[in-house]
Amino acid sequence: MKSKLVLEYTMNCSPLVLYPRLSTPGGLSEWFADDVNVDGKYFSFIWDKEPQRAEVLQKRENSYIRFRWEEDEQDGLFFEFRIVTDELTNENALVIIDYAEEADKKETIDLWNSQISVLRHCIGV
Repeated sequence: MKSKLVLEYTMNCSPLVLYPRLSTPGGLSEWFADDVNVDGKYFSFIWDKEPQRAEVLQKRENSYIRFRWEEDEQDGLFFEFRIVTDELTNENALVIIDYAEEADKKETIDLWNSQISVLRHCIGV
């Protein structure tokens, strides 16, 4: 059974800069997948020429986007990118919600850490 992961990364940039990299094919292909195509509410994420389809479940401009992998449709699982602003410091953070099997948890966290490093490089933070 998969358990929920909530990962938070401080991002020293505006939601206006960050959100397009979380919600558009061009932005996601910079850091998340080799290539990304969109057809309506379905995104095809391509790694090593192998596509994986995900449906956009919810989104709010400059705030969050939630996807569900086709293979997770029956389980109610999703992954989400959410931009959160700290009210005291006004710093923005990217919160990632994902699910992983207990045995794969460390590998999943390491993968997200690596992907976020690429994202930070892309946006220059």
